[in-house]
Amino acid sequence: MERTQLTPEVDVRRAGDRFATRIDWLDSKHSFSFGQHYDPRNTNFGLLLVSNDDVVAPGTGFETHPHRDMEIVTWVLDGGLVHQDSEGHNGLIYPGLAQRMSAGTGILHSEKNDHGAFARAEVPSDRPVHFVQMWVVPDESGIRPGYEQLDITEELTRGGLVPVASGMPQHADSSAIRISQQHAALFAARLAPGESVPLPTAPFVHLYVARGSVSLEGAGDLATGDAVRVTVGEGQRVTALDDAEVLVWEMHATLG
Repeated sequence: MERTQLTPEVDVRRAGDRFATRIDWLDSKHSFSFGQHYDPRNTNFGLLLVSNDDVVAPGTGFETHPHRDMEIVTWVLDGGLVHQDSEGHNGLIYPGLAQRMSAGTGILHSEKNDHGAFARAEVPSDRPVHFVQMWVVPDESGIRPGYEQLDITEELTRGGLVPVASGMPQHADSSAIRISQQHAALFAARLAPGESVPLPTAPFVHLYVARGSVSLEGAGDLATGDAVRVTVGEGQRVTALDDAEVLVWEMHATLG
């Protein structure tokens, strides 16, 4: 992607402007077109097609359903989410645990707030689970389905932007889980009040405020659920106004 072909832009998307799906067991906010919510002007940013902020009630969840040719990264903010799939992978996803599923040629999976045999003392099972799920297109279609998870809590406590999931060559030796997309990487940061980090320098940068509030250089204050789509990112700084957690995609390509 030639940066000189792009027009620099900082596009702020407020939490209240997202599509929403609310049913008895699910409160889901969609940053992009999803399911019955469709806007041809809002189908993706860079390689990112889905960024859903979901709250699932205890004892409920997404029943078994199919995916194919997609890299799906799940990041839990509170509680625990049980993953089970047709490739035999299963386990509990909790805060600080990075998880990726490569749908490839086709996979079936379920995601539930029903810990059962996967219970952990530090992950309560009697309250809603809150997580962000993000989808990016892979480098190639028809790959073998796969799954990876890794606890990066220790890295998060050291501060700064921590690679969560990446297919970029420069992260080959980092603690990030791998995705089949060499032009994209996801970072997370837990910020104390006044702490700041620079966004990546990249053609496409997507910032999501998962919790708390921050201030972004050139964009102003952002609250929980706000997102910013930066075209031709130049390392703008994000500063926490209170305890905050942010998710950042660095992308060097786009669809089409």
